Amino acid sequence: MNKEIIFESLTKESITHTQLVRYAGASGDFNPIHTVVPFAEEAGLGGVLAHGMLIMGFVGQAIGQWVSTDELLTYKARFKAMTKPGERITVNGRIVKEEEDCFICTAEALNEQGEVKLQAEFSVRK
Repeated sequence: MNKEIIFESLTKESITHTQLVRYAGASGDFNPIHTVVPFAEEAGLGGVLAHGMLIMGFVGQAIGQWVSTDELLTYKARFKAMTKPGERITVNGRIVKEEEDCFICTAEALNEQGEVKLQAEFSVRK
């Protein structure tokens, strides 16, 4: 691989409290730090937090737009920072290495200030 391949970024709409309540219902994750403002404030969080798996899902959505999911071999992620309602997440990705039978790729989810929320690595069959 002679030149770096960068995938087209995916930018999501700003995260809303309603979206978090809906995600809680869909995922079954009803931890009140995600949906109950007074509880999250009392916990010292300054308000509710987005589910980490929601952000991981954004990255998964981007990967599905970049490559055929039939060719996806692995996907792993590391959470880096908390995400709050009002933040707008952009997912960027690139191929970083070519191996004999696959491409190794990275992705990251960032807010508008460039704070990395999640870093991921995935591999795709050639």
